Amino acid sequence: MNFLGLEPPLSDFANARVLVWPVPFEKTVSYGSGAGEGPAAIIEASRYIEHYDEDFGGETAQIGIHTLPAINTDYEPDEMMPLLEQRAAELIATGKFLCMLGGEHSISAPVVRVMFKKYPRLSVMQIDAHADLRNSYEGTPLSHASTMRRIVEVCPAVQVGIRSISTEEILAVPTLHTQIFYAKDITGRSDWVERAVKSLTEDVYLTIDIDGLDPSLVPFTGTPEPGGLQWYEVLNLIRHLARSRNIVGMDLVELCRPKGNNAASVLAAKLIYKTLGSVFEREIPNINKESKA
Repeated sequence: MNFLGLEPPLSDFANARVLVWPVPFEKTVSYGSGAGEGPAAIIEASRYIEHYDEDFGGETAQIGIHTLPAINTDYEPDEMMPLLEQRAAELIATGKFLCMLGGEHSISAPVVRVMFKKYPRLSVMQIDAHADLRNSYEGTPLSHASTMRRIVEVCPAVQVGIRSISTEEILAVPTLHTQIFYAKDITGRSDWVERAVKSLTEDVYLTIDIDGLDPSLVPFTGTPEPGGLQWYEVLNLIRHLARSRNIVGMDLVELCRPKGNNAASVLAAKLIYKTLGSVFEREIPNINKESKA
């Protein structure tokens, strides 16, 4: 099944500007389960999204989006992370934009390591409820709760929407290459967006943990937290980021397949599509302009 239900030639690898890569890894989750079913739920829901986007006046799908087969994730974390890093290196070497679908958040760190090799001035924008800065959690440094700790060991980060952080993490923050924008300080406001984006380097990897959004929008996630970001707040941030920085890759993680309610899956799929629209805004054929020509 292809993202958006695209068919050739738009879904062909050769024609695609974007690779959608499902990584249904779920081994270190600490509360609710189901993230391993997230990629399939997102791809299925994406088939019901209109390709025309009113924000860009055209169809982002026209840039070409190829959906890769899901990678085998039947491994423990210490085996899975090197495999992800190897496969990510192969995909990034194609020169196409990589959009990874999780799965749990631990999968982001190996991809960032590969991105950093290509973009040595890389930084990471994280949208999330949780800081994920623990050095180790439940016996492993490769936990979903440690993924940003592994990332800031490689490159700096800006963390947005945070509203769950441990004492261990708070004490470590001053020594880490990160800047945190807590949800309590930014929700309902927009004056922080430019400051957050300016804190990033020119090349940015975007990682979206779906629990960064308020659970009233996305109740189907492993560790929901009240008080999250709203839909248009997230879109405003991403659009500003795309216009001010070079987004070199992205992921969306931690969606759990809903039981009898597809709203969260549709939101996740549309958020990915909207983000791709922001990244490739200049390449999207504008239907309104062409019809007047």
